[in-house]
Amino acid sequence: MASRGCAGPPPPPPSQAWVWPGKMLAMGALAAFWVLSLLTYGYLSWGQGLEEEEEGALRAQSGERPEPSTTAASQPHLIFILADDQGFRDVGYHGSEIKTPTLDKLAAEGVKLENYYVQPICTPSRSQFITGKYQIHTGLQHSIIRPTQPNCLPLDNATLPQKLKEVGYSTHMVGKWHLGFYRKECMPTKRGFDTFFGSLLGSGDYYTHYKCDSPGMCGYDLYENDNAAWDYDNGIYSTQMYTQRVQQILASHDPRKPLFLYIAYQAVHSPLQAPGRYFEHYRSIININRRRYAAMLSCLDEAINNVTLALKTYGFYNNSIIIYSSDNGGQPTAGGSNWPLRGSKGTYWEGGIRAVGFVHSPLLKNKGTVCKELVHITDWYPTLISLAEGQIDEDIQLDGYDVWETISEGLRSPRVDILHNIDPIYTKAKNGSWAAGYGIWNTAIQSAIRVQHWKLLTGNPGYSDWVPPQSFSNLGPNRWHNERITLSTGKSVWLFNITADPYERVDLSHRYPGIVKQLLRRLSQFNKTAVPVRYPPKDPRSNPRLNGGVWGPWYKEEYKKKKPSKNKAEKKQKKSKTKKKQQKAGAFPICRSGVCRYRG
Repeated sequence: MASRGCAGPPPPPPSQAWVWPGKMLAMGALAAFWVLSLLTYGYLSWGQGLEEEEEGALRAQSGERPEPSTTAASQPHLIFILADDQGFRDVGYHGSEIKTPTLDKLAAEGVKLENYYVQPICTPSRSQFITGKYQIHTGLQHSIIRPTQPNCLPLDNATLPQKLKEVGYSTHMVGKWHLGFYRKECMPTKRGFDTFFGSLLGSGDYYTHYKCDSPGMCGYDLYENDNAAWDYDNGIYSTQMYTQRVQQILASHDPRKPLFLYIAYQAVHSPLQAPGRYFEHYRSIININRRRYAAMLSCLDEAINNVTLALKTYGFYNNSIIIYSSDNGGQPTAGGSNWPLRGSKGTYWEGGIRAVGFVHSPLLKNKGTVCKELVHITDWYPTLISLAEGQIDEDIQLDGYDVWETISEGLRSPRVDILHNIDPIYTKAKNGSWAAGYGIWNTAIQSAIRVQHWKLLTGNPGYSDWVPPQSFSNLGPNRWHNERITLSTGKSVWLFNITADPYERVDLSHRYPGIVKQLLRRLSQFNKTAVPVRYPPKDPRSNPRLNGGVWGPWYKEEYKKKKPSKNKAEKKQKKSKTKKKQQKAGAFPICRSGVCRYRG
């Protein structure tokens, strides 16, 4: 059986499923033509040539009238699409050999964000999007939330969907969560989403939806709200499956009522899997990882076209704001490319944190433009709440800014700096010291900050190569082709003028020590506001074998009455036992300045 596209055209709206008897003959002929076109081209053509034809067929088949120029909803529909591990170069309008006609068209008709930043890995970007706060203010400074960790986005943070629900929005999430699930209170439906369909972990098989975190720690990871979605799993490729769910949500929702739809696609994160027909256009790519990655991205591009068609078909488009973003830079060893930027996913070089992003909407005032103002993923929180006519409590200290006028009208950004991160427990730079930081900052600590044109990095910033396109001409990104930089002995501070040198080729830290000191002081100021790191040890109770073969909440509060101790020795012995029980039960450590203590 031939593989289909990434979710076909949307089904007809329930309220318009009838047709007039006098039109039955014409409708039958049109439906026959439509089916024939599907068999010939798949659910969508490769390019954009058939888009209008398909859209017209969709409308005619459903008996739908043309969408009115306005809708009854005053608040806009908010559609946030988050791709996973898409490299900076991996979009057509950045010069990629991978064809992305949908993304190119949407971006060209909207506003391209060409000074847009995210975090270098999955959990931090998602947490900052949904809270509007830097990760130093949520305790998620270090790494990602692992499947076996009793950890999640802190429950005392008001999330974006929660704020939108306050002003009447229906909120739906489709795709990858990756913000923790050890307790039921951490699940998406408890964090503001009316419905959730997707995965809880950071990755997994695109067809079977199984994930092994380590030998013997394997389980199923596809959820419908708070339960395993066994009944909804037909072995469909996840990009296709998620798009079908988006179409169903749009088909059943009244466009006169405001909608927030968060679509967090699994693609193009590893494992590198795609339906066979998407490989046809990339037979010339010798590197197998790059070829698979290209097929996955083409499938994703087609899926987003189908989402856009569904928005138009069901009457949402004219009052919608579509935001597209990658969650971090690409991983060259898994097919991604960030050229000509330096570094990759997991690093604080530009290749890890500068992202593909754009806004597409009929509501934009300046369409077809490029925004080079500074924008960060935390900015979506206040921006979307403002667009939704919501309120942000005065006592909430956000790190994001409302940047709608910057994007829509071309005004200057209110943002002048970005704290990329401070990670106090990441592997320390061997030669970093307080002396190297002029007594202001310990440069052994991994940190990165941007202030206007200047960017400062300290500690160990991560893999620092430039990986040009020719690196993918053989079986893996071949380091023979890479432009490699061996970090100088004793080096733990770097300074770049990103506006003049976006590829980070000229370190200016020795030439401008005064600028270095200013940025180190800014880092120190940020660090004073940091909350303790939440990075608990593995909890054996997380094993899916103990939960019906499914990854899911496992932690249960255990209440035990405390008996008064008779003497100091007995008290000391009991305290020691309690600490061991906390570690065993999955209490998480709070670490500051290298000292850790456990907190339930």
